[in-house]
Amino acid sequence: MSTPTVTVIVPGRDVGAFADDALASLRAQTHQGFRAILVDDASRDRTAEVFAATAAADPRFTLVRHEVARGLGASRNEALDLVDTPYVGFFDADDIMLPGALETLVGSLQDSGSDVAVGAYVRLRADASGHYAPGIVQPWVAASTSPARRRTTLAAHPDVSGNIVAWSKVSRVDLWRRAGLRFTEERAYEDQVVAQQLYAAAAAIDVVPDVVVHWRERADGTSITQRRHAVPVLRDYLDGLRGGLAVLDTAGFEGAARSRVRLILDMDVPALVRVAEHHPDDAYRQLLGAFTRDVADRAADEGVVLDAASAPLLAAARAW
Repeated sequence: MSTPTVTVIVPGRDVGAFADDALASLRAQTHQGFRAILVDDASRDRTAEVFAATAAADPRFTLVRHEVARGLGASRNEALDLVDTPYVGFFDADDIMLPGALETLVGSLQDSGSDVAVGAYVRLRADASGHYAPGIVQPWVAASTSPARRRTTLAAHPDVSGNIVAWSKVSRVDLWRRAGLRFTEERAYEDQVVAQQLYAAAAAIDVVPDVVVHWRERADGTSITQRRHAVPVLRDYLDGLRGGLAVLDTAGFEGAARSRVRLILDMDVPALVRVAEHHPDDAYRQLLGAFTRDVADRAADEGVVLDAASAPLLAAARAW
């Protein structure tokens, strides 16, 4: 077997219902020159069994086991310290990686010499019978990855900043180490800040419109993005958004910061307002209201043009 070129870091906690399919999609990659580090974060279901069986059957897979849950950020950071390949990617153990994902992303970096390659993704949602089917590429995802670009930058393509998930990218390991990049630990939405740090530190970025991952929204409502009704999760979410903007501001990427402000107010805040309108805890509305006022005032000061459809929802949030 040839020397691996990319390590895929796969954290998982209590994803036993999906881990078999996720790891099968990784083993089915057309680019077979990979290593995978599986981090079982103290699962209470069969995740540990699935991870262990995969590592025992395929020497490309290494298993790390936590006796006490440490979270996604800490799991990814621990695995990052074990990477010995030129490139690294991330993959969640309840998602599906499309067969050509690694070939597309690694191949792009090898051809261009860029630091980061970013692909598109779609959401997997369950129907009434529990069958999961992929949706369409959402507008903000398309804006970040289409049309294809080689050796672009965050300044030249500010909309790439809207692609903040960890698992739609492959990047050079030396960039992570040179820039001292780490995931935020002990909170949700740990990829918001590090994504902007990665873009800001990259000398060149490739974007490809190909869908590389099907991102699962679990039917039982346990995905992190489905738990934003909880006040602590909302606080982490808003802190992640603020932190990402702070990275762009500090690094001087004004266009990317404006792009993020527009997307936050057109997409993130309206979805949260719909939750807040019926939330039993007024603290939820107060947190969202303070955040919305800050970001909306910034948008007005900077002349950011927003979607008119979001105006009533932003007005409601500002009043809380």
